[in-house]
Amino acid sequence: MNFWESESRTNAISLRKIHRMDLNSIPQIKYANGNNFFLLSGPCAIEGEDMALRIAEKIVSITDKLKIPYVFKGSFKKANRSRIDSFTGIGDEKALKILKKVSETFKVPTITDIHEISDAAMAADYVDVLQIPAFLVRQTDLVVAAAETGKVVNLKKGQFMSPESMKHAVKKVTDSGNENAWITDRGTMFGYQDMIVDFRGVPTMKQYAPVVLDVTHSLQQPNQSSGVTGGRPTLIGTMARAGIAAGVDGLFMETHFDPANAKSDGANMLDLSLLEKLLTDLVALRAVVNTF
Repeated sequence: MNFWESESRTNAISLRKIHRMDLNSIPQIKYANGNNFFLLSGPCAIEGEDMALRIAEKIVSITDKLKIPYVFKGSFKKANRSRIDSFTGIGDEKALKILKKVSETFKVPTITDIHEISDAAMAADYVDVLQIPAFLVRQTDLVVAAAETGKVVNLKKGQFMSPESMKHAVKKVTDSGNENAWITDRGTMFGYQDMIVDFRGVPTMKQYAPVVLDVTHSLQQPNQSSGVTGGRPTLIGTMARAGIAAGVDGLFMETHFDPANAKSDGANMLDLSLLEKLLTDLVALRAVVNTF
């Protein structure tokens, strides 16, 4: 066997290990079998009912047009803030009820992040996917509590973790009797105030679970002296296209109709008015990638 035959055989074996995305376990998901990427998108935080419904209505209209499987994203609270006076939420139950109203109004699934063990069962009564924040992904009791709800668990890769180490986070979910885990890469710390995405990690993590790229958080510039995170939203299109080309299963993008006045993470969110053109381009790129 020559080198090229050996390399081809190794690649074929590796491909058999890759986890394929199956969205059919998520209630109300549409276009699950269309071989497109799926989208997790919405505001960083639920600021009120009107804003959540307005954003959801726009994204649903776009994703229906482009036949993109869609999950509405919104944090019911923001526990990880740099400053004590930063916005953390409008009240847990109030925000969760808004997420449920979004789901019922537009017939789409929803996702929110949890921060404490008690959040898991509470949030599971309102949403379809539970997200573990990157800073908390090694908290075993939290991951297990999320898994035990039976919901899909989205594990954000810690900024301090290697792609290989995420297999242990996934195993905590599967060992808890839940086979529905995703990994979302949101970049790795680069110095003190920047993030970088190593796309070599995508095929590695796809050996453990379907992989999502968090486009907007990977463009954050944390630890600013003001205590307010910065960002580079002009690179959202570049990062999203790179993710599709690298073979991610899904994209995570936070968006708002007025990012400059958003109460959380406005510096790195996509302006909602730019979403349709970007998604149209990404669907076309995905179609090309699918031919390889």
